[in-house]
Amino acid sequence: MPYAAKKYNLDLLSEENVKKYVLPHYNLNEAEISRIKFKDTDKQRAVYKISYNNENYCLKKVYFSKEELLFVYSAIEWLFRNNIKVPKILATNTNDRFVNYNNMLFILTPWIEGEKCNYDIREHILLSINNLAHMHKSCGKFTPIEGSTIRRSFDSINISISKHFHQLLSCSNLAFKYGDKFSKLFLQNFENNLFLAEIAAQVSSTINNNNLSKSLCHLDYVNKNIIFDDKKNTWVIDFDKCSTDYCTHDISYFLRRLLKRDSTNWDLDLTLNCIDIYEKTCPLTLDEYKYILAYLSFPQKFWKISKDYYNNIKKCNHNSFFYLLKKTVQRDKEHLNFVIDFGKHIENKFNTRIT
Repeated sequence: MPYAAKKYNLDLLSEENVKKYVLPHYNLNEAEISRIKFKDTDKQRAVYKISYNNENYCLKKVYFSKEELLFVYSAIEWLFRNNIKVPKILATNTNDRFVNYNNMLFILTPWIEGEKCNYDIREHILLSINNLAHMHKSCGKFTPIEGSTIRRSFDSINISISKHFHQLLSCSNLAFKYGDKFSKLFLQNFENNLFLAEIAAQVSSTINNNNLSKSLCHLDYVNKNIIFDDKKNTWVIDFDKCSTDYCTHDISYFLRRLLKRDSTNWDLDLTLNCIDIYEKTCPLTLDEYKYILAYLSFPQKFWKISKDYYNNIKKCNHNSFFYLLKKTVQRDKEHLNFVIDFGKHIENKFNTRIT
């Protein structure tokens, strides 16, 4: 039975069993172990803090195959050898890169002590984007080791935005159909968000992908994965999602997570400051600016909340979705002003029309 098998795996992942069957591979039989994070989904993962002889380590159960793990291992090694601060994957006592325990793969790295990137501290933001530029510059010719799965993304942003744009239109039809409290709020705020989606679709349709720089990308480069040690060195952790991709995907993902917050709410000056720092190491083309604009323009949260609501309308918590949407649309005006002003900045910088 699938349920019984899943329950069995949960027992296997107890601190006692991990200590008994995994830690001996690192000669850490006597170490203290505590589970820091556990996620029991299709991509089941677990993180443990291991303490031994005044040293701390991070033990992680990964959710992907050996071949994908070799790609991640290659990425971390490449960055380490290019002077980017990342926690190296430590070898087992038989010089293996991981432990296979009951068909589950575990890796061990040093535990990085420090302060998580704080988006309310401007220095943290600027150090983070500077580090991202150096990561991209050092990984333009990245090659994974033999036996790795070759992770390549390079998805067309125009195709993605066009798909989401049409889903947004479908949501508007459903809003008229249902006419409930959520739908009324959706329709009250649909015009602004439709305009943002139209800008994203129009700008992305003009991007020449051949003018987008490629590199190894982290693809989850957000504050939880950026740590500053006591010397203000920038460390990057959790490369589970890394892939070769367009550098602008990494940049845009970082900026969107930063800008959708209350205290940094669609702050154009902060955005331009980040881009200026990035460009000191890796100059950007017009098409890369367009990519960032299109990515930031699309009303991602408005689209996702609405799509999830109508896909689950018969069984979801309607009030929860209503308040999520209500909170999201409070930033619509700032979002729209940001996109318009950022577009003008790009046009002035390159002396060309982009829409």
